[in-house]
Amino acid sequence: MSSTDRLVEDAENEWLEIWVAGPGDKRSDPLNPGNSAPDLELLDHTGTPRKLSSFWSDGPALLMFWRHFGCGCGLDRASRLSEEYADYLDAGINPVIIGQGEPERAAEYRDKYDISCPILCDPEYTVYSAYGLGNFGLEQVLYDAPEETWCHSKEIGLDFQEARRAINRPLVDNPWMSTGEFLVDSSGTVRTTYAYQYCSDYPDARVFTTAAKIL
Repeated sequence: MSSTDRLVEDAENEWLEIWVAGPGDKRSDPLNPGNSAPDLELLDHTGTPRKLSSFWSDGPALLMFWRHFGCGCGLDRASRLSEEYADYLDAGINPVIIGQGEPERAAEYRDKYDISCPILCDPEYTVYSAYGLGNFGLEQVLYDAPEETWCHSKEIGLDFQEARRAINRPLVDNPWMSTGEFLVDSSGTVRTTYAYQYCSDYPDARVFTTAAKIL
């Protein structure tokens, strides 16, 4: 078993444990526009330490907090990002993803889904928390799932994991983690906050490109 395979196995175990425990009461209270953006350091997908401020030092940065690497919502967001990427660059925006996986898993995910921007690694959810992101409620994740899944039992979780392994998209990390996106200007100030209301509530790119152009 490779080191990446071991990380995936550990992340699958984490997913199942958190799935069974449920989302709890920790909901998101994201940073509002006008707040200073926390400037923390994370490893990127190459294992290089990167300060968040390095992404907004020369212009606005779009910090995209990602769903877990096995989630279909992340795949759909990656597809949209690919289609919108040139628009972000034309508006002077520097996009960066913040994900839950370690550098090895982030690099594999980035290559697999042809993602152009860097992925920063926050397996301890430190930056997620600093930006006010907590867990979705059950209804925000399972709104389109069969009612029998709402009990989030271990048996249902194991069935989900088996089905996702069969399509080479293992369920990993925190299944309840909410997502959000923040446009931060070159002074380190949050200019636009987009808090997802449910897991596939993707933003219109024009929300950010317009904000960047009127800074």
